[in-house]
Amino acid sequence: SFSQEIINWYQANKRDLPWRHTNDPYIIWLSEIILQQTRVEQGLPYFYRFVEQYPNIAAFAYAEEGEILRLWQGLGYYSRARNMHKAAKMIMEDYNGIFPTAYNTLIKLKGIGDYTAAAIASFSANEAKPVLDGNVFRVLSRYFGVEEPINTPKGKKIFYDLAQEMLDKEYPAIYNQSVMEFGALQCKPQKPNCEICPLNAGCYAKKTNKVNLLPVKIKGRISKDRYFYYFVITEEKNNSIAMRKRGPKDIWENMYEFPLIEQKVPLSI
Repeated sequence: SFSQEIINWYQANKRDLPWRHTNDPYIIWLSEIILQQTRVEQGLPYFYRFVEQYPNIAAFAYAEEGEILRLWQGLGYYSRARNMHKAAKMIMEDYNGIFPTAYNTLIKLKGIGDYTAAAIASFSANEAKPVLDGNVFRVLSRYFGVEEPINTPKGKKIFYDLAQEMLDKEYPAIYNQSVMEFGALQCKPQKPNCEICPLNAGCYAKKTNKVNLLPVKIKGRISKDRYFYYFVITEEKNNSIAMRKRGPKDIWENMYEFPLIEQKVPLSI
């Protein structure tokens, strides 16, 4: 079956990653949030850094936000780190410092969506919840020939129902990790080696030459340009430099930067 083939491939090809040696939901949560929008190779040093600095949820919750953001520096998408801090405080205040493992509780925490809640619940407690990240969307779309865009309400329902159907209810943790790893290493976004794929005989995309066309995704909003002009103001007497803290509800919230002016168009200098 599809599920068993995926699990067999995983047992033979999986990477040895530290969060796969535990069912501690705190450790799994750390890894999942850090690896959002981040490659494993880039995120691994950050994972070790955070585990060393904050070995448990209490240490994370009682840390200063500025220190968390400092450790996060270089990962980008800083809202992830701020939401983690808020979630940690929620766990200390609302759950007596015990990290929840049930999907219906996890989904209530700040910064945890459907995918992350399903991942933590299945990896830590073997709850039968399917995961749907970019890797899983790609595998399911190519193998089963789902051409509905993955980021539409209809597409999300189709993929969730399919993921639920394919989920190994007896071993959801292993299956979820298997299908994610399969998408990351075998069914890659660009130039996957379909000739050695154990699923190639039944793969819709391989048979119809649509490997590079699936999955389908509707393009989001066009980004706009913003023009920041920074002033580097120093004082030699005290060996100091002027900085400001960014406000809420904008990019780089609560981060420090040089004083600036923002313009709608580029300035001629």
